[in-house]
Amino acid sequence: MDIEFWFDFGSNYSYLSALRIGSLARERGATVLWRPFLLGPVFQALGWESSPFVVQKQKGAYVWRDMEREAAKYGLPWKRPTVFPRRSLLPARVATAAEGQAWQEPFIQRIMLANFADDREIDDPVLVDEVLRGLGVDAAAALAAAAAPETKLKLRARTEEAQAKGIFGAPMFFVDGDMFWGNDRLDDALAALRP
Repeated sequence: MDIEFWFDFGSNYSYLSALRIGSLARERGATVLWRPFLLGPVFQALGWESSPFVVQKQKGAYVWRDMEREAAKYGLPWKRPTVFPRRSLLPARVATAAEGQAWQEPFIQRIMLANFADDREIDDPVLVDEVLRGLGVDAAAALAAAAAPETKLKLRARTEEAQAKGIFGAPMFFVDGDMFWGNDRLDDALAALRP
C-alpha cells in the first residue's frame, strides 16, 4: 500500500516527517509517494501573505519552542532558520523531476537538513548542486531536468492538485484517500496502512 506525503521544503513540520516517513513506511512494507508542492499559493488562496506562523505572532512563538521539543523527541538536529519561510522553488522542482528515482528521498532529506539543521539557503543553486553531487547524482542533468518546462508545469499542476484535494497546510498525508494533517498525525496515517 502507498502513503502520499505532501510537503513543502519551507515547512518546519514537514522537516520532522520527511526525515522519518521513509523508514517507518518501509517497516510496514509500504511505499511513500513523495509529493512536493508549494504552500505559498495555497496560503495566498486562503488570504494569508505568509505562513500562519509569521502572520500570527503568538503561534509563531509557540512553534519554535515546539520544534525544539519535537526535534529532541525524534533525535533530529534542529536550528531555527534565520529566514522563515525560505524560498524553495528550485529544490521543489528538482524533487519533482526526480520522481521514481532512488535518490529522490535522500535529496529531499538533505535539503530539509540544510534548511532546518544548518540554516542554509535551500533555493541556492550552489547548495542544490552540492547536495546532488554528494549523492553521486549527475548534478548538471538533474538541474536541467528541474528547469525543463514540463517539470515547471508538473510542479504547478501538483500545487493546483493540492488545492483541489483540500490541502491547507503541510505536511499532509493520504492513505487510501483519507487525509491526515500534520507531523503529529504521521503515526495515525501509517496505522491506516493495510498490510
